[in-house]
Amino acid sequence: MQKKIKISPIENLSLVDEVEIRITKFIKDNNLKIGDSIPKELEFAEALGVSRTVVREAILRLRTIGIIESRKHKGMVITHPDIIQNFEKVLGTNLLGHQTLHDIFELRLILEMGMADLLFARKTDEDIEELERIVSNEEKNNHNSTIFTLDFEVAFHSKLYMISNNLTLQRFQDLLLPVFGYVHANMLPDAEKFEYSSGKFVTHRDLLTQLKEGNPESFRKAMRQHLEPHFERILKLIKKEGHNNYKI
Repeated sequence: MQKKIKISPIENLSLVDEVEIRITKFIKDNNLKIGDSIPKELEFAEALGVSRTVVREAILRLRTIGIIESRKHKGMVITHPDIIQNFEKVLGTNLLGHQTLHDIFELRLILEMGMADLLFARKTDEDIEELERIVSNEEKNNHNSTIFTLDFEVAFHSKLYMISNNLTLQRFQDLLLPVFGYVHANMLPDAEKFEYSSGKFVTHRDLLTQLKEGNPESFRKAMRQHLEPHFERILKLIKKEGHNNYKI
């Protein structure tokens, strides 16, 4: 006699999302780990009181986001989800609105302010040499400007993410690349005339000097000054439009 699985049936048989929630809860409640098998579609269908078609669609959703995969001779098993992959798929469509891009850019500011300690813990001589090449090339082609060209901005900041040696952070940086283009198109016109609170524009050269000779706190301070036009613009919008409802 086949052993029945313990899982609560649902009342509305037409909601695939409810079945998805129940299966996810089943995985959590039973403390299933990566590589563990899950019940068959028929078992879930009988326990939930729904058709196999509904269960199949719910499981397909979980497979799409990388929680479940099918393996030969083992059936459906729990797998290691790729938490960045779905972000990549969405960003790859070029369907993000201005407000979403703005929100993602804020996230970039937060990340770059927060990774100073990792940079100092993991930087190597080779990393510094590569940053030196990036900055030197920039200085040859971008004289006396407080506005970075897009290529140099991406090159310098991408290298910082690489130095962090955090694979998830590096992949997330790849997702942020469309944001650089958005910023150059929408935020930089005001940067040329921006008055820095310190009275000095912090260049990539200045950041590199701090990374070579300073400490996490001095680098963080320099990065904050480097990003000051962006912070200032965002904070002014928040003050003007309200904490939760400001628009770009």
